[in-house]
Amino acid sequence: MKHGLQFRILATAFLLSFASFCAHAAEREKVVFQVSDSVPGKWNLTLSNASNLQDLLGKDNVDIEIVAYGPGIDMLRLESEVGDKIDKAIGNGVKIVACQNTMKAKKLTKDDMLTSIDYVPGGVLEIMRKEKAGWSYVRP
Repeated sequence: MKHGLQFRILATAFLLSFASFCAHAAEREKVVFQVSDSVPGKWNLTLSNASNLQDLLGKDNVDIEIVAYGPGIDMLRLESEVGDKIDKAIGNGVKIVACQNTMKAKKLTKDDMLTSIDYVPGGVLEIMRKEKAGWSYVRP
């Protein structure tokens, strides 16, 4: 009888450990990138970082959001030098958002912007909320 109880305790401990492992393994990685520079090289670096993460982790295992505000929003305009790369990243599952506060300050409308991007009320607020929700923060 003593061995039966020990077996049940060990089996329960194993099942709880295994369930915890499975829950952790199923968690997606989450990263938010900040781009507040209008330098094409900074955007290329950020987009490369996002692509590398998708390659390393598998794009189905990572949520990536790039938040552009301040001067960084210029690369999200229709005539952007990196517009094709941005569209490609979005097609690969990267979410790219523009700060509407910056757009208002620069007198930009959605008609001025790449059609594939999304919008947030405030770029800094978006990053704060992502960090609070457990997202990793990167500023290339």
